Amino acid sequence: MSAGTYTPRPGAAPLPRMIAAQTALETRMLLRNGEQLLLTVIIPTLLLVLFSAVDIVDTGSGASVDFLAPGILALAVMSTAFTGQAIATGFERRYGVLKRLGASPLPRWALMTAKTLSVLVTEVLQIVLLTAIAFALGWSPQGNPLSVLLLLVLGTAAFSGLGLLMAGTLKAEATLAAANLVFLLLLVGGGVIVPLDKFPDAVQSVLGLLPISALSEGLRDVLQHGAAMPWAEAGILAAWAVLGLGAAAKFFRWE
Repeated sequence: MSAGTYTPRPGAAPLPRMIAAQTALETRMLLRNGEQLLLTVIIPTLLLVLFSAVDIVDTGSGASVDFLAPGILALAVMSTAFTGQAIATGFERRYGVLKRLGASPLPRWALMTAKTLSVLVTEVLQIVLLTAIAFALGWSPQGNPLSVLLLLVLGTAAFSGLGLLMAGTLKAEATLAAANLVFLLLLVGGGVIVPLDKFPDAVQSVLGLLPISALSEGLRDVLQHGAAMPWAEAGILAAWAVLGLGAAAKFFRWE
């Protein structure tokens, strides 16, 4: 046996490997959490199946699933990028996990990158599942997939920034309550299930500026009506992404 076979090699792993390992860990933690699983998978699936099968809400002409599927996809993005990430990160901050990780060889920006990649992985799983269920219910999507992809990325950036801002500025218990309350309010008033034109005209103009409304309406324009890229909705999402991520970077507290 040659000398030095078991000699330690101190030092951090390569940065890409650290980010990949942290991403895998964040994804496993997210998928193992019962509350997060309820928000990210069970609730969107139940809403899609229930409102597609039972004529509760007037969704206009055509099959209900054609109206509902884009809104449920938007809801899935919000549940993961905003609600789930805000709650998980808020409690990690409370218990000192972020402080300890911030002192590790993994840079803080790389930790946030890993969290973002974890959100994207979870969203891919959500979209595959919800799309399969929607197809089984008779969904007939139209439009350009690249437009859909751009809207989903912008929506993820917008909700992720808002979720990190909430988690980095409020106490964990306040984040838990606020994130769930916002989820419920935007579910009702964000055009996910109830069309925005069912609200009074004065309210519609305000609701249309919300990120969930912009994402659900933009996806609906493309997937239900076969429209080109809805630049107005994309612009709203981009504005929310810049504001949310910028504010999170400035005001996020690690302790």
